[in-house]
Amino acid sequence: MAHIQKSPSCGYQMRYKTQWEKKIDRKSVKSKSKSPWCLRSIVRSHTYTLLVWIESLIINMSLGSPSFGSGGRNASKALEFGQTHVVKPKGKHLATIVWLHGLGDNGASWSQLLETIPLPNIKWICPTSPSQPITLFGGFPSNAWFDVSDLSEESKQDVDGLDASAAHVLSLLSNEPPNVKLGVGGFSMGAATALYSASCFVNGKLGNDDAYSAHLDAVIGLSGWLPCAKDLSNKIEGDEAAARASSLPILLCHGKVDDVVMFRYGEKSSEKLISTGFQNLTFKTYDSLGHYTMPEEMDDVCSWLTSKLELKGDS
Repeated sequence: MAHIQKSPSCGYQMRYKTQWEKKIDRKSVKSKSKSPWCLRSIVRSHTYTLLVWIESLIINMSLGSPSFGSGGRNASKALEFGQTHVVKPKGKHLATIVWLHGLGDNGASWSQLLETIPLPNIKWICPTSPSQPITLFGGFPSNAWFDVSDLSEESKQDVDGLDASAAHVLSLLSNEPPNVKLGVGGFSMGAATALYSASCFVNGKLGNDDAYSAHLDAVIGLSGWLPCAKDLSNKIEGDEAAARASSLPILLCHGKVDDVVMFRYGEKSSEKLISTGFQNLTFKTYDSLGHYTMPEEMDDVCSWLTSKLELKGDS
C-alpha cells in the first residue's frame, strides 16, 4: 500500500514502498483510510503478468508499423463497450473530458480518482473498453481499446479497433452542450487511443473515412504512445488540418523509469507530434515515475487543464 502525505499543492506526496506498484497498469481507488486515493493491483498476479508483457511489446511495434484495416479483425463485428462511469461537475459545467483507462482496467477505477481532483467545472466520462480476444495471446481476452496481432517491427496495427474506440469517444462527446469545451485523455493504451482521436480530429475523419465531428479543446496522454505514427504526416495535409494541429493543446506526461511503456517511446511520440505540426504540445517528465500515477503528475494535469480550458476563477 502506498504511503501518502499532504503537500501544499492540489494533491499529495506519495512514497511507494512496494515493487509491484512500479509495474501495475494503473488502477486508482479510494483509500480505506483518510487518504483520498491510492494504487492497487488491477488483476490477479498471474493474469497481470501477461498484460504487462503484452503492453510493453505493443509499444515496440506501434511507432514504426504499418496499419491494417479489416485484415486484422472482422470489420463488421460490433464491439460491445463496457459500463461508462460519469463524474459530474461540482460547479458550473464548463468542460467535458472522456478519460480512457489502460489495458486490462476499467472506467470505474479512474472515475474514483477523478472524483477527488480539484477541477469542479469538469465533467469526466470514463468508459470501459470492450473485452476482446487479443490475437497475440491466441484469443486470450482482455479489456482493450484495440487488438494486437504480432510483435515484429513490420506488424500491422488495428486501425479498425482504434476507429471503433475513437468513434465511441465521439459518440460520448456528441451529447454534450454546445457551449462546453471538449477533451479526451487517458493512461497507457488509453493515452494511445486519445492521441489517435486527436489525429482523427485534425484530419476531420476516422481511418475508415467516417467524419470526426467533435471539436477537441484538450488532449492528455499519461504514460502512453502514439499509434500509427508513420501515417500521421498524411493526416496533416491542407491549411485547415495544419491549423487544427498547431492550435490543439496536448499534454503528454511520462516517467523516466517506466518499465512497461518505456520513456523513450513517450519522448519519441512527443517529437513526432511536434515535427508534424502539433506545436501547442507540452511534454512533462518525472525522474522517479514508473508505470503509474503520482500526485505531482496529477497536480500538473490540474494546472494545465485550468490554464488551457480557462477555468481559473470559475466555480
